[in-house]
Amino acid sequence: LQVFDDEGKDVTPHPLFHSDPNTVAPRQGKLSESSAHFGATGSVFLPSFSVHQTSGVNARLICLLLNSGQKRSRLLTSYNFSDVQVRREETKEELTKEDLDSRVDIYLTETETIWILDMPSVVVSVESEDAGRVQERNRIYADICKNRPGNDSFVEKMMQTINGATKNKEAQCDQIIMEDKGTTVTSWDLYDSFNVSEIEPTSKAEGSRATTGKSSKSDSPKESNQTTSVSSDRGSTTSSILISESAVLARTHEEEERHSEAILASENFQQDLFFMERILMENIFQPKLAAYRQLPVLIDPGVTADTSGTVAAVKEAKQEEHDKEKKDDEEQKEAFVDPSVLSDLKKTPEEIVPPRLEQLWSYICDVTNGLGVSSMAWNKGNPDLLAVGYGAFDFKGQKKGLACCWSLKNPMWPERIFRCEHGVTALDFSMASPNLLAVGMYNGSVAIYDVRSCKDAALLDNSGSSDKHTGPVWELRWVEQYRGATGDGKRERLICISADGRVTEWLVQKRLHCTDLMKIKRTEREKKKLPGEKERKSEALISRQAAGLCFDFHPKDGNFYLAGTEEGHIHKCSCSCNEQFLETYRGHKGPVYKVTWNPFSTDMFLSCSADWSIILWHQDSQTPILTFSSATAFVHDIMWSPKSAFVFAAANESRAEIWDLSVSILKPVISCSANPRVKFTSVLFATNTDCLLVGDSKGEVSVFELQNLAAPGSNKV
Repeated sequence: LQVFDDEGKDVTPHPLFHSDPNTVAPRQGKLSESSAHFGATGSVFLPSFSVHQTSGVNARLICLLLNSGQKRSRLLTSYNFSDVQVRREETKEELTKEDLDSRVDIYLTETETIWILDMPSVVVSVESEDAGRVQERNRIYADICKNRPGNDSFVEKMMQTINGATKNKEAQCDQIIMEDKGTTVTSWDLYDSFNVSEIEPTSKAEGSRATTGKSSKSDSPKESNQTTSVSSDRGSTTSSILISESAVLARTHEEEERHSEAILASENFQQDLFFMERILMENIFQPKLAAYRQLPVLIDPGVTADTSGTVAAVKEAKQEEHDKEKKDDEEQKEAFVDPSVLSDLKKTPEEIVPPRLEQLWSYICDVTNGLGVSSMAWNKGNPDLLAVGYGAFDFKGQKKGLACCWSLKNPMWPERIFRCEHGVTALDFSMASPNLLAVGMYNGSVAIYDVRSCKDAALLDNSGSSDKHTGPVWELRWVEQYRGATGDGKRERLICISADGRVTEWLVQKRLHCTDLMKIKRTEREKKKLPGEKERKSEALISRQAAGLCFDFHPKDGNFYLAGTEEGHIHKCSCSCNEQFLETYRGHKGPVYKVTWNPFSTDMFLSCSADWSIILWHQDSQTPILTFSSATAFVHDIMWSPKSAFVFAAANESRAEIWDLSVSILKPVISCSANPRVKFTSVLFATNTDCLLVGDSKGEVSVFELQNLAAPGSNKV
């Protein structure tokens, strides 16, 4: 068989293998026979076929011998060579034996590469042309992996990938030799190992020398054991090793404890706990906080039918109890309800629901338990932040005081606790700087704290000043005052009144400096002279100063203020005149504990006293307009409602009361009795809700919701 190209040249391939003619090659006949068979049957024979290999450009002939049913072999080769033509010579005669035994030469040449399977290698040689490019891609990928955490360009997603083919690998290693070892431990080894934190570990040499130097003469069991161990250096070495191992374990335990303490004291951990506490408090107090803010109570959608039935049963029980109270109070309502009010409201006594106080929660904790509540104040910038002053004010039972800042978001523990050396008697938040809290104390000192700081130290303090009060600071207030006729703004002043008879103004600068607005002097009582009675000499006064207990500035004119004294008088004073009083109101027969202007009808003011009475005054009259007395107990605190000119709250020792002058001037519309051996000391209305806060002598501040209290149609008395 011969192969010719397009120009007619003989390009028949030559054989690559020349066999030895002396050897017998049985396969050669078969190959020749197959070649002859191909020529006889008219099959196409393509001798040139190449396969690409990773080693280079070697070309080989791929031949597949298939055994057909007639036991004939065929040669399969490539068929896509357009530049090769096969010329087949037809043989009319049958092949003879010589023809079959003749040698046939086949020559292989390089042809077009055909890729059957391409598996690129994952490893590139450093000497190859692509080494630089691969290294650059690896560096870029390493940078991407390094910058991946916290980058918004990457998103964590799940995906399914093809599992790689499993491979079995076998390795040969030395056999692991197991050994059993034991040692003898004496009683003193156990004792020293147990108390290793108190014993310094010694080296092996020191331990052996110390053991060798011991006396062998002893009668006690421990000394006899030590004598036995002297004869063996191995025992002493083992003991020192055990002590060293115990010391290492003890140090590891101490390091773990220090690491745990560092985690607990870290700022991030504290912040996480703060957020968790907020979430728990919101979940626990959500119904009560919603009632405080007058919002609907949220119901968990996952509540089961049994739970919903229980809630419905509780509501029915409350409704029955409410109906029962309504029937019991019908006669009392008819007694004190004014008919004119009924006609205005166009309701009968049976249709009016009596007002009441519903307790929501209480501000109390272990730190404040047992200390009396002296004063309360809302923050001017954050109405959810409440400052409460605590202290013991018995002359013989003095204790250290506290100023705590409570938040509605956590009624179980205060946000800030400022510990004072003396009892806190008064406190108030600044209006211009709501973060400043002024605190007055029982020893006459005044301190200013920054509630933004977690530190317990005061920002400013006048304890070392010579101008400080010599008596308790019973009331303290930040007051705004216009700068003058030419001024275009307000300035804030800190005003205090003390038992030493001074009303002072404190200037908040680098230090606290004060000026006296008024020195309250004692006034003689006016006594009527009977006919024919001789004039009596006036009694000599022990002190010319009268103890000041309370004050309140006029809501519209910051130049005038009222001051209540221990002798039962109320003086109207002016900031521009510190020598004499403008007016003196005499009506109480005991110390005046509180005086307050009406925020709506600014000519009226209230005062309460230790003589069990509350008096309503008009500033133009020195005679009391109305006197309220409902219990035989000291009235410690009063406050007008911020929403009504007719409503005020009072706290006496036995109960807290709500008075509504539009309903009755004889008895309070709501009263809440104190617990046994507990006295109410202060009251405070919430600024933005219908709630009342009541403080007592045991350090508890109760939050009550005012229910069914009708709002009057006018704001003037």
